Amino acid sequence: MTRRLHADRGSATIEAVILAPAFLLFVGLIIGTGRVAIAHQNVESAAAEAARSASVARTPDQARADATAGARQSLTNQATNCASLTVTIDTSGFSAPVGTPATVTATITCVLSLAELSVPGMPGTIQVTATVASPLDTFRGR
Repeated sequence: MTRRLHADRGSATIEAVILAPAFLLFVGLIIGTGRVAIAHQNVESAAAEAARSASVARTPDQARADATAGARQSLTNQATNCASLTVTIDTSGFSAPVGTPATVTATITCVLSLAELSVPGMPGTIQVTATVASPLDTFRGR
């Protein structure tokens, strides 16, 4: 019986040394995945805000300006810090004749930094893109 006790000595330390890094890596991956999911939701919301802002504008130029401002404000309100942000607005619907259904489409691309996580196998940045369309008032003068 004494032999068995001596053979198990130090095994808990070895288990901790082996399992602790694996556990920390797993937690880091969960945090990274959660950040990406939240960022995707926030970018989707910003794209919806940009499309809505563009759809109520009177001119294509005003639509682009309002959409860009709306997207930036939405991301700021949600505390989403993009390393780079691209807002693309398709205002071709403004050229449709009155009485014809038309839409304005907003595409938001946010490059999100994950560098502070330092998880092996996870990229330093990830690109999140969302596209949302919003209808123009069919009978409003364009």
